[in-house]
Amino acid sequence: GWLIRTLHANGASFFFISLYFHVGRGMYYNSSNLKLTWFIGILILFLVMATAFMGYVLPWGQMSFWGATVITNLLSAIPYLGHNLVQYSFHFMLPFIISAFVMIHLLFLHQTGSSNPLGMKNNIDKIPFHPFFSYKDLMGFISILFSLILLTLINPYYLGDPDNFIPANPLVT
Repeated sequence: GWLIRTLHANGASFFFISLYFHVGRGMYYNSSNLKLTWFIGILILFLVMATAFMGYVLPWGQMSFWGATVITNLLSAIPYLGHNLVQYSFHFMLPFIISAFVMIHLLFLHQTGSSNPLGMKNNIDKIPFHPFFSYKDLMGFISILFSLILLTLINPYYLGDPDNFIPANPLVT
């Protein structure tokens, strides 16, 4: 169980690193001109942050407890939401909602075309996706997966917060 749990926790950190690189690339290439694609991408970013927070709360350590306390107190101002917040079900359900928004994001991206470094819409110099990009993406995925497995096997709690190993105690801040 420890391997699955630490792969999941460290995989979330790797996912966020990839997500931040993706947002940085979009900002560098001025992709905010593609309004619908950019809006859906930002919505996906916030949903991923919510999913990660719900997962961070689940171990119920000291940091998880106080994180949950602060966020649920903030959300309690919204009627019918704050008091009925259940982290387990939201952490399970939000990835399915995110997957739907990713499909919409890709649909908008393919309809409008993506931003390129040259800033021109030119169909003359295009490379087919398969085999070049398929193999390139596969090699990138394998190298990231290898790094994740190596990190998890050598030092599984390296990316975790040490204070989250302390059992939750509302009397200790």
